[in-house]
Formats: sequence, C-alpha cells, structure tokens
Amino acid sequence: MPRTLVVVGNGMVGHRLVQAVRERDQAGAWRVVVLAEEHRPAYDRVALTSYVDGWDPAVLSLPDNTFDHDDAVSLHLGDPVTSIDREAREVVTASGRHVDYDALVLATGSRPFVPPVPGRELDGCFVYRTIDDLDAIRERATQAVAARGGRRSAMVLGGGLLGLEAAKALRDMGLSPHVVELAPRLMPLQVDDGGGGLLRGLIEDLDVTVHTGTSTEKIVPDGDRLIARLSNGVELDLDLVVFSAGIRPRDDLARDAGLEVGERGGIVVDSNCRTGDPDVYAIGECARVGDMVYGLVAPGYAMADVVAGALTDSHADEFTGADMSTKLKLLGVDVASFGDAHAATEGAREIVFADALAGTYKKLVVSSGGETLLGGVLVGDATPYASLRPMVGRALPGEPAKLIAPVSDGGGVGVDALPDDAQICSCNAVTKGTIRKSIVEDGCADVAAVKKCTKAGTSCGSCVPVLKQLLNACGVEQSKALCEHFSHSRAELFEIARVTGIASFGELITKHGTGRGCDICKPAVASILASLGNGHILDGEQATLQDTNDKFLANLQRNGTYSVVPRVPGGEITPDKLMVIAEVARDYGLYTKITGGQRIDLFGAPVEDLPAIWKRLVEAGFESGHAYGKALRTVKSCVGSTWCRYGVQDSVGLAIELELRYRGLRSPHKLKSAVSGCARECAEARGKDFGVIATENGWNLYVGGNGGMMPRHADLLVSEVDKDTLIRTIDRFLMFYIRTADRLQRTSTWLESLDGGLDHVRDVVVEDSLGICDELERQMAQHIQDYTDEWAAVLDDPVKLAKFTSFVNAPGTPDPTISFRPERGQKVPVMLGTPGVRT
Repeated sequence: MPRTLVVVGNGMVGHRLVQAVRERDQAGAWRVVVLAEEHRPAYDRVALTSYVDGWDPAVLSLPDNTFDHDDAVSLHLGDPVTSIDREAREVVTASGRHVDYDALVLATGSRPFVPPVPGRELDGCFVYRTIDDLDAIRERATQAVAARGGRRSAMVLGGGLLGLEAAKALRDMGLSPHVVELAPRLMPLQVDDGGGGLLRGLIEDLDVTVHTGTSTEKIVPDGDRLIARLSNGVELDLDLVVFSAGIRPRDDLARDAGLEVGERGGIVVDSNCRTGDPDVYAIGECARVGDMVYGLVAPGYAMADVVAGALTDSHADEFTGADMSTKLKLLGVDVASFGDAHAATEGAREIVFADALAGTYKKLVVSSGGETLLGGVLVGDATPYASLRPMVGRALPGEPAKLIAPVSDGGGVGVDALPDDAQICSCNAVTKGTIRKSIVEDGCADVAAVKKCTKAGTSCGSCVPVLKQLLNACGVEQSKALCEHFSHSRAELFEIARVTGIASFGELITKHGTGRGCDICKPAVASILASLGNGHILDGEQATLQDTNDKFLANLQRNGTYSVVPRVPGGEITPDKLMVIAEVARDYGLYTKITGGQRIDLFGAPVEDLPAIWKRLVEAGFESGHAYGKALRTVKSCVGSTWCRYGVQDSVGLAIELELRYRGLRSPHKLKSAVSGCARECAEARGKDFGVIATENGWNLYVGGNGGMMPRHADLLVSEVDKDTLIRTIDRFLMFYIRTADRLQRTSTWLESLDGGLDHVRDVVVEDSLGICDELERQMAQHIQDYTDEWAAVLDDPVKLAKFTSFVNAPGTPDPTISFRPERGQKVPVMLGTPGVRT
C-alpha cells in the first residue's frame, strides 16, 4: 500500500510540492492528501492585483489545481488543520476529520502583519492577502464611490512591494490612494535612496499620494468614514484603510505541536527542510532556514523541490539559500533589485546612472576593484535585469559602467558573457547550460520549445528576453521567410500586396518570390488577398490557393463528410430559425451538436449536398458562420442586462453588433470573441482573442487570450470606455494583428512575440504612436462595406457551384465508403473498407 503524505496548505508552494511529488513518484509510493484553508483551489497570489482587472478568479488559477484527473491526490478545500498529534502521526481538521500521515509537510505560508494602530479593528479596515480580501475591499470601495461619487480616498499602510500592489488595486477600483511608509523611502528593502526618490516621483504622477518617514498614530470613525492621524500631524479623510505592512510566518500549528520555532517566528528546519521531527517538513514562508524566512515564491519552490526529492529518493539537493532578486512592474513602473543592492559588502563601490527626464535610475554595486558584480537597482527601465542578475558574484566582462550605460553609448551585456552555470531562470532554477543543451542537443528551435523542455520562462517570464538571445547565440536565428518560395515574412508580404495593389498569387510570386508556390505560401497569400478585399475566395486563381476547408466553405471531418455551421450572431436565434435548422438536419440526415461558441453544427453532409443545404439556410436568413476559415468565428455572449439580475450592460446587443461587424474578416488564424454583461464573466471573454466585459461605467477590452493547446488569459487593453471607443479600438487591434502577425499565429502568441508586448500594442492602437490608426480604421470600414456572404455567392454562380461534387467523373453520387449507424438517437458515420482510405 502507498504511504500517505499530508500537505497542510494549498498555496503556490504547497501546490508546487504536490506537482513535484507526483512527477517524481513513478513507483506510486505516495498518496497525497491536501488540506486547504481557503474554499478555492491554489491560485497565483503573486499576481493577486490582476484580479482587479476583471474580477475573475479563474485568471489566477494555477495549472491542474484541482487534481481532478489524479486519483493519487485528494484535495479538501475549506477544511484547515487545527492540530497535529505527532505521536499518533495524525492531523485533525476544523470539520473534525482525522488524517493519518507517514510524512507531513507544513506549507501554511504567512499572515499579514497589522501594526498595533488604535482603530485597526474598525469597519472599513482590511488586509491585502487573498481573493476574499479583495472582494471585501471592492464591496466597500463600490459603496463609497456610489454614495459620494467621483474618486474617493483610501490609505495603504505600508510602502513596500505589497503596499504598492494594494495601492494599484485601490486606484483601479476608483479610489485615490495614500501610501504611508515609516521608512524614508518606498520599497526600502529593495531600492536605495536614489531609486526610491525616482520611484516616488513616478508613482505620484499616477494619482497616488506618498507619505514617507511617518507612521499612523490612530484611526477614528467619522460617520461612515475614517480619519487617519499621521505622526507628522497630517489627517487623512478616508473611505477605507488597507494594512500591507509586511508578513509574519504562520507557525502556530508547529508551535502547538512542540516543534522548534525561531525567536522571530518561522518553523525551524534544516537544509533538507526537515523539522526536529524526521517525519515533518516545512516549506515556503512558514519555514526558517538558518536565520532566514524567505518571503518570495521562488525560494518556496526550491524548498518544495528539495522535499519532493527527499520523499521520492530522486534527488539529493539541499536548500542552502535562495536568490532574493526581484523584478516587478508596480503601478506601471519597472522596479528591479538583485544581489547586494545596498552595498553592504565591505569595500563595495556604486556606479549610478540617473536620468530624471527619461525617468530611469540604474545602479550597480561592484567589488572594491570593480572586477566583480555584487548587485544592483533598476527603476523605470529594468531591461538589463535579465542579463545582469545571473552575473552576480562573477567577474565582469568589461567596464562596469558600460553594463548600464545607454545602448547608444555601447551599454548592455551580451548573453555570451554568462558562464554555463549562471542561473537564467531563478523561479525554476534553470541554468544557461541547461538551456543551451535544450537548443543544441535537444533541437529546441524557438522560445516555446525551450519553455516546454526546461520550464525556463514559465513562471514570472522575466528571463524570456535572454531565452531569445540564447537561441540566436546558438545559431538558431528565427527566419522570417514564409517558405522556400518567399524570403519575406507574412507581414512583409501583406505590406507588399497592400502598397502595390497586387491582387493575385501569380503576380506576387513572379515579382517577389521564386518557383510555383507550395501548401504553405498559397493559403497564406490567399488569406492576405482576402483580408485586402480581393473578391470571393473561390473566384478565378484564388480558388486554387485554398486549403480543403476553404475550398468547399465547410469543415472536412474525419470520415470525408463536411460540417455546416450557420452564423448565429451572439447566440441569439428565433424559434422560426431553429425550426429551419431542425428541418434541414432531419431532411439531410445530419448529426446536430450545440457548439461551445453558441452555434449549431450540422455534421455528415457529403460535398454534393452542401449547396442544397446552404440554399435552405440562406433562404431562411442564415449565412456562413466561417467555421471553416481563418477568420472571425463567433462572438459569444451571456444574456446580459436584458434578463440577468447581475447584468450591467446589454452584452447580447453588443455581441451581435461585433459579430456582424467583423464577420468574414480573414486573418492569420481563427478569431474568437465574447461579451460578458458583468464581472461574473459567464461568456468567458478572457479566454478569447478579444473579449469584452461590462462594467457599470462602460466596457473593458481584453486581448490575446485563447483556450487552445496552450491556454492563455487575455490582457486588459483599455478599461471602462464607451461603446464607440471600444469598437474603434477593436477595429485597430484586429487590423494591426492582421498586418503584422505570422502565418497561423494566434493573437496570444503574436502578443508574446512582439517587442514590448501589450505595452507596444497599446501604444500603437490606443495612443497611435505609429500614426497608422486612421489607416487601420479605413481598412476595417472597407471590409465592412465589401462584405458578402460566401455561401450566397456560390449559389448565385454556376461556375462555383460546379466545384461541389464528390468525384469529378460522378457528380451527385454519394460516397460509397460511408454508411451510418444510430447513436444516442442520431446518425453517426461508419467508414467502410480500409480505414482512412477513400476508394
């Protein structure tokens, strides 16, 4: 029988431990029981502030956090452990559950530190630690703004990392935050006086008032408001207060069980993360290794890996300390510190570049002779962080000043200067040598492959720029060529066709390519020409360029038949149209299925029946849903304010408007969208290429999401805009994507591949930094004006109709290799003869 591992705590570190044990326990020696205090499975607490963008807890969910498909893991939510009986080797939970263990891991994390300020217990005072905390703060903030209108005020007690994160969340909720910090500067643990001064200026420019070198003496009620009195004599009139003044280890369970606890808290463990009891371990923010409690997630992950190795006898590494370097974006401001940021090492020297106009501060700390990098601070521009952090403690490749000098002055350091044992990804402890091996020996040819092979760049992502540098350094340059027949990229060919007016593949390959083309470039060019409005995709030469689905305007299925998917904008459909679909399915013997995009698929149509099926549907008011094309598929919606008691906007009306606006829009890859009528997000807009979520004050637009093989939540592009601004921004975003994306590149991977990522997209389509927005809008207007239904156009053209036959020499003859059998009340196809062979 397998032994039982009990994990107390279901935070990021506890979750990492369970994953690591399951990955290494090939012999099935352990069954794992996870006992969690919160009622929701593990989520990304580091990214807690992003929850405010759409109030969707799913955006924070960690992969495989429910272990639904793993019989060896039992997850119990909302049932915290209340006591440990080490002699009986069992734990007892709040519900009275008794769980025996062979090994016990405490991953209880930390709790917010609330200073003993008089009034801290008043209604309107909060901590900032969990999703539930943010929900409570949101409720109070919403009430305040609704009651008194405008931007209301709040105070954050604490100007460290967590305090500034809280300030951002409050600002995004419509409050004007005051940040009160006892130290003389913000983020006193991470930055120095120079960096702190610049950081303060940048943050105060963002409607955040900063009070440093002062404390809060008391908080008193004033009706439904709060008055905070500071030690410098200032009084703040507030709607709410958030305490974010640090954390304390949650070591109560261990203390009560007689385990050793440090004088300043933290469960004392050895280098194997084992307590004084050989069957009990502690990891993460609750553990004290030596004289240190680590408050970052990366050291916690390292501890989890050490314990997983010990439990499975698969690894002998010890935890001897961790890199405490950090790179963050706080209120839109880049901040990074690494190594000995405060020059505490004897003989340390500091080299500083400060540019108040550019809003940047860069400092390196080096040894007395300048030959070794000890640490540094970056504010405003943290680009050098990825290259500098791995060099800490190593000999510098040149003059220290040049490492942080402006690039135009020869600044910066190349990845070649790093030795193979330099740690590139501190989150997952991946060295340069491991990454080089994945490229040179394992054949990883792009960032995605390196991530999958090594796990580098899969956590915070700050090392991704170095992964790109390593690919280039190893000679794996990412070719822009579309294929062997075109040396240009898809984006370059798009511009050539747009500027020159070339409207045929033949002319494009004659003037700008070689040979006759292939299965890669032909469909890609066909898509470009369609995006530029060059007629029906089955007109003339264009018909020869299409792949199978576009050739017959329907999706080819595994048995050789096709599916027909009529457009149902926003998922709204009348009873009469429903009856037409039912009659067509019945008359042609088609299998029907409701799709995830709120449409009805009709499966099993032979190619010769497609025009007749379309004719029935078109006459009833339907048109092609473009389920076969690299084009807009659907704009899904909830029922919105029309029916739902939570809805704050007409999501159905907007979804219909957007789907009809962008129908037929050809793009590098398929496009999916959704509109949710409130923050409950029933339409799942944040899993779409572009998604819209209603707020009481307008609409939030998210871009770059997808629910495919590499799921990605979309990022917030603009918030609380009116409908006209929303549609104008979507127009620009889609056309910019169509112009610049690679062949078959989803918006999610396109966004990640762009230099500057989301910030660059926002600069282009919102701020018009390239001066092309008018042109992008004109292109979209032209598409809308020129749109025609592709099914109807085939029905009106005898030449196109003639293409819809199963065999050239036997028009109208059913495919003899297919028969049907009933299943769940509908016909499903059965292939006859050799599977996969058409005769």
